[in-house]
Amino acid sequence: MFIKIFNTSSGMDSSGQHLPDSEIIKLYKKTGYPEWVGVLFERYTHLVFGICLKYLKDEEDSKDAVMEIFESLFEDLLIHDVKNFKSWLYSVSKNFCLMQLRKLKIIPRTEDITQKKMNHSFVEFMQELHPYKEQEIDEMFNKLQEAMGKLKPGQERCIELMYLQEKSYKEVAEITGYNLNQVKSYIQNGKRNLERMLKQPYE
Repeated sequence: MFIKIFNTSSGMDSSGQHLPDSEIIKLYKKTGYPEWVGVLFERYTHLVFGICLKYLKDEEDSKDAVMEIFESLFEDLLIHDVKNFKSWLYSVSKNFCLMQLRKLKIIPRTEDITQKKMNHSFVEFMQELHPYKEQEIDEMFNKLQEAMGKLKPGQERCIELMYLQEKSYKEVAEITGYNLNQVKSYIQNGKRNLERMLKQPYE
């Protein structure tokens, strides 16, 4: 989906792919090797794309935004003391999108961010999980993004493709390489797990 501008194949042992975010950031600060940022790019591309799509409402603009956000990490990670990378990245991505909207002078008022202005399929998905009121949709999107990050990779990827990018079962299967039965299973189980997590209180 995205041009791979970060080469993670050189100067780094493959075991680095399994290191926690905090260790990867420490290694990047110590060595300066861009490959470590590439690991984070591979790990969180889909999360950042979902955030950008939520605010920018355009797939191509969202792809461009993802690349700009991750390019900024080369400098930002050397400057900032990041404790929780995923939460920090969410804030960085959201703020980047808001800045883009301010430049275009099209930031909507909070009360105008309703289900009519959000991805229709995604709103239906959230309402299928729980019948939230319109004013709760934006807050629930944030909670749902956090919950999706806790799903198994296959479940998260299939749900993202179907509900954020509005792909069909067939298209999801073609993109992921899973067969149709696997796709349906991942989506069904993923939705069940999301519903369970969304019913739990958030810290």
